[in-house]
Amino acid sequence: MAKLDLEWLAVFDEVFKTASVSKAADRLGIPQAAASTALIKLRAHFGDKLFSRTARGMLPTPYAQAIQPSLRAVLGHLEQARASRGGFEPSDTQRTFRISMTDISEIVLLPTLINHLRRVAPGIQVDIEKISTESVRRLQDGDVDLAVGFMPQLDAGFYQQVLFAQKFVCLVAAGHPRIASKLSKAAFSREGHVVVGSSGTGHVIVDKVLERAGVPRQVVLRVPSFLGVARIVAETELLATVPVRYGELMAMREQIRLLPVPHVLPHYNVKQHWHERFHADPGNVWLRRTIAELLGDARDPGGATG
Repeated sequence: MAKLDLEWLAVFDEVFKTASVSKAADRLGIPQAAASTALIKLRAHFGDKLFSRTARGMLPTPYAQAIQPSLRAVLGHLEQARASRGGFEPSDTQRTFRISMTDISEIVLLPTLINHLRRVAPGIQVDIEKISTESVRRLQDGDVDLAVGFMPQLDAGFYQQVLFAQKFVCLVAAGHPRIASKLSKAAFSREGHVVVGSSGTGHVIVDKVLERAGVPRQVVLRVPSFLGVARIVAETELLATVPVRYGELMAMREQIRLLPVPHVLPHYNVKQHWHERFHADPGNVWLRRTIAELLGDARDPGGATG
């Protein structure tokens, strides 16, 4: 059996994740020819084709699927060993951090984080992607360093830390012709609503709770994100039920008012989440601490739990 080079494992891991030799090479920063050579040697070492070219890319053989968890574990141990050798100096690093967020977190939290990083760690780049059904896998694989939001679907192997609790409020236009200083249950059901069609985040709580309680709502408009909700409310007679931190920020920018929701809605916790493989990584530790200090509830940001 040919000698196994550890660098080949990185090629295997990236091809497994991307279904592409060229994408694997790009992500590893090596020529495509070098990635192809590593794959050839891996095939010789294991006596299996490992990946087959299909219309959906380079897909793993059953043997490759069987050995992938073990090879991924080897790479994880190597990453931890490298991380434990040295610290993390934010002022000198050129690292890119990848964070999954909801659109509300982008609006409410991200500017504060970026302004801080520009002062203390100008070489850091932040790549943001929206929390989705793929976020769990991407955290596991190391494609994403952190996820910030509401992710009740996480399994074992993840850590989480509470940043702050959210409650819901209603947004109405400042000059709404029928709603004054209080929003009644009758008005809540009678008026038109703009609803955000997000899934997998805290926003779905509103729909589920109101539906279970049998509360009627006249949904006039559904939008894919919160980015334009406050402006829509300010310029129409529609209502919107939103997390309070978003509402408070938008009330400083738009001609809108915040009113209590006339129905009981639960609070939910906004957390940061990460996989246990990167729990001891100095850069990940520093980023988590920074986010907790900047964005968390100063009274009790919450400890990390596994």
